[in-house]
Amino acid sequence: MEVVRNKQVVLKWFVVGAPTEKDMEVREGKAELKAPPGCGGVVVKNLYLSCDPYMRARMRDNSSSYIPPFQPGSVIEGFGVAKVIDSDNQNFSIGDYISGMTGWEEYSMITRVEHIKKIEKDDIPLSFHVGLLGMPGFTAYAGFYEVCAPKKGDYVFISAASGAVGQLVGQLAKIHGCYVVGSAGSKQKVDLLKDKLGFDDAFNYKDQTDLSAALQRYFPKGIDIYFDNVGGKMLDAALLNMRLHGRVAVCGMVSLHSYTDTDGIHNLFTLVQKRIRMEGFLQSDYLHLFPNFVECVANYHRQGKIVYLEDIKEGLENAPAAFAGLFTGKNVGKQVVCVAKD
Repeated sequence: MEVVRNKQVVLKWFVVGAPTEKDMEVREGKAELKAPPGCGGVVVKNLYLSCDPYMRARMRDNSSSYIPPFQPGSVIEGFGVAKVIDSDNQNFSIGDYISGMTGWEEYSMITRVEHIKKIEKDDIPLSFHVGLLGMPGFTAYAGFYEVCAPKKGDYVFISAASGAVGQLVGQLAKIHGCYVVGSAGSKQKVDLLKDKLGFDDAFNYKDQTDLSAALQRYFPKGIDIYFDNVGGKMLDAALLNMRLHGRVAVCGMVSLHSYTDTDGIHNLFTLVQKRIRMEGFLQSDYLHLFPNFVECVANYHRQGKIVYLEDIKEGLENAPAAFAGLFTGKNVGKQVVCVAKD
């Protein structure tokens, strides 16, 4: 049985607050390239790994979360694209490309095959299967269509709009006939939203001294849909600017660095006053829609109706810095780590 060196990213300890590069370490382990008979699993060579904000929750000592925490000293796992190099499962063959949950390492043994799916290598870049056609893209699709219940002509606001989820929400909203404004954290990102992604307008939230006043300028008639990726002060400001029967899809709370943040939300009275529906969601609630999502969004991309921004870091050794950079806004577009090309 061939055994090879296997570079891995390991969580050093449970994290309090925003993760940093020092909370992870790159070490060298070993990998067997043969699937043990009867295991029902596959051995894969990892190609692209997805850096996603939800992974921060798995770095906390919080066993009550919807997804179990990583254990200190263990290899981090997340969504990825990989190539099968050995298989003990009749549904997967050597040479197949898969997407799904894998380890942050060069080679992984995957026995929970229910968490992976076969993908085709075609005109769509393989890396898009952890972004546009992966979990972030599906989060945007399910959140916008199922939670936001959009109507043509709606006024839509998206925070963290240049990120993996927000950039697709905005483009889907434009295709649907909505007016779309996004917020981001740099002039470069704001320019991308307006010039490349087709948003009607965008602003740098770091330049605003009064977020509520800023939103009132961009939405003088109010907001019908707020797709919230950040929580905190931005959510507070958006609530003050919602229209009657507005909808708030709570996708993420990246501005809150721990569960013990004391800022809180102060404008929840508007939910009653304006009859606002605010709903948190997980993309996993809508997995029955995944085939429709892939067909729809892939076709939009091929037709040039949707573009997708990626920020690809080369080399597994750069994965800790890439992940930590999510929480300081260093990435421009979907953050991906390329472990190997093929």
